[in-house]
Amino acid sequence: MTDIQLSEDEFIAVLRLQHIPNIGDVSAKKLIRHCGSPSAIFSDKKEQLLKIDGIGSYTLNGLHDSRYLRAAELEYEYLQREGIEYWYFQEANYPKYLKHCIDSPMVLFKKGNIRLDGRKIISVVGTRNITSYGAGFCERFIADIAPLDPIIVSGFAYGVDIAIQKAAIKHGLQTIGCLAHGLNQIYPKVHAKYVADVERNGGFLTEFWSTSNPDRENFLKRNRIIAGMAEATVVVESAQKGGSLVTADIAHSYHRDVFAVPGRADDTYSLGCNNLIKQQKAHMLTSAADLVYLLGWDVEEKKVEPIQKQLFVELDDTEKSIYRYLQQQGKQLLDSIALECKIPVFKVSSTLLNMEMKGIVRPLPGKLFEAI
Repeated sequence: MTDIQLSEDEFIAVLRLQHIPNIGDVSAKKLIRHCGSPSAIFSDKKEQLLKIDGIGSYTLNGLHDSRYLRAAELEYEYLQREGIEYWYFQEANYPKYLKHCIDSPMVLFKKGNIRLDGRKIISVVGTRNITSYGAGFCERFIADIAPLDPIIVSGFAYGVDIAIQKAAIKHGLQTIGCLAHGLNQIYPKVHAKYVADVERNGGFLTEFWSTSNPDRENFLKRNRIIAGMAEATVVVESAQKGGSLVTADIAHSYHRDVFAVPGRADDTYSLGCNNLIKQQKAHMLTSAADLVYLLGWDVEEKKVEPIQKQLFVELDDTEKSIYRYLQQQGKQLLDSIALECKIPVFKVSSTLLNMEMKGIVRPLPGKLFEAI
């Protein structure tokens, strides 16, 4: 994609386009690509715009309403006054993973000291009602993965979000808070005490204007940025329903790797994670090493501990049969394991999960499994 530097007039045209109610990010990007620039949209004839696939009269309602131009000019003045920078989707420095998402924001506003520089990026989400189990995992995960210097993306909310971002700051990692409102405020207000540390060690991103409040629909919209920014999304703890599961579903729809931390079957805030694993929407994550291995990150001369097989693990007959087969044959698909070991697929699936928990097999990309 050609790198484009926006002039003041073009940036105001982008803001104007962003503010028109019936034009979303997908439609806006179609219009820009067709017309050649944001400002050209407002001078092109309506009948020409209607020839664009997916663009109808309803979409173009308000295109020439002067109220949206005035609002864009006021927001531009605010951004200039506060020194807030931005990423535009056609610029080379726009986040590379997010650039591949069809519904990614046309423009992102940013504040702080964010330096992507080709770094690895992981998103971490979870319940606002974090338990001691979840908090302990956040600390261990960040401590173990810190030598690889990834950027940690989250939502700066209560619970898992702030726990993982505080851990990232403690271990010297960049962390990015994706906000569901403008950069002129912080929600929740109690987290204002962490703002300076986040801005020194990363920063904040949002697609929302200074006139936007932290409304519920904004949080749901924000989740696609968290999922799209990263190579992989990690769910630490989640109830059976919740925003973190929405983020996981979005990441899955973007064909990104999703990881979930397993918990006890009767723990309320492990139900969501356990279901993701059970439905094969997420890899089971018991340590940073699982993620590093499955993403194929280079760990040569790094200090991330490899996954170790437990000594003296007791296996039942089914587990012994599967383990022997994997030792002899190497990496195998679940269906092949079931066929060759003469075990029903549903039983192989649950057995492999138990064997993962025991640390004697691990999942691989492409739904393969291997003995450790």
